[in-house]
Amino acid sequence: MSTGELSRVPGVVQQSSFDVGMRLAQRHGELEGRPAEFDLLGLRWDLLPEVFAPIHTASTELFARWLPYPSGGKFIEIGCGAGVIAVNAALHGCTSVSAVDIVPAAVRNTELNAARHGVTDRVRVLGSDIFDALDPDERFDVVFWNSNVVPAPADFNCTIPTQRAIFDPGYAAHKRYLREGIARLTENGRLFLGFNSLGDIARLRALAARMGLRATEMQRATHRTGNAPVTFQLLEITATNRL
Repeated sequence: MSTGELSRVPGVVQQSSFDVGMRLAQRHGELEGRPAEFDLLGLRWDLLPEVFAPIHTASTELFARWLPYPSGGKFIEIGCGAGVIAVNAALHGCTSVSAVDIVPAAVRNTELNAARHGVTDRVRVLGSDIFDALDPDERFDVVFWNSNVVPAPADFNCTIPTQRAIFDPGYAAHKRYLREGIARLTENGRLFLGFNSLGDIARLRALAARMGLRATEMQRATHRTGNAPVTFQLLEITATNRL
């Protein structure tokens, strides 16, 4: 559902995805009333200030349930935030999990939750802008990113940490993820992207097509985020010439 479609839903005031994104970033960054812990997936989790809060959106729980975790394999989560999905991957049989985030508080938060759930032997946490901190030859069976889908002008400057989890100026991060993510796969590896209707799916598909890739929807569900319905999508990215 695009933001244009949102405006036609009874009781929903027309609003741009950018405006919705600004409100979401502010909400995720608010300290007043923000818990230090939360419950999700039947477990208790630590939550630090300045970290994207899974309690404010259905995305983390949905993607955590939808993703195929490679038992005995290698998994990486880009933009790990509080570390729920990375830790969940380790708890579901992945023997090697990498969790990366550009926000230092998110790195620390994921470390806390890996320790809390006893998977520090399987979860490596790195401060990194997408794949920058990884060895160039490292490959994974599953690569996943719950992306910052809201488009913003190329010169938009993220002034608070939670904006990094919401906005992608010029869709530069999506372009990098598509190009570099597909090259990070093992022979039978799979590349996934968590997306939603606040993003520009046409722009994403056009970016993918120019790289010889396609984005296939694997799962979808609609939930309310704030006062607007948002459709969350798990997309698999594959080469167009892949059989």
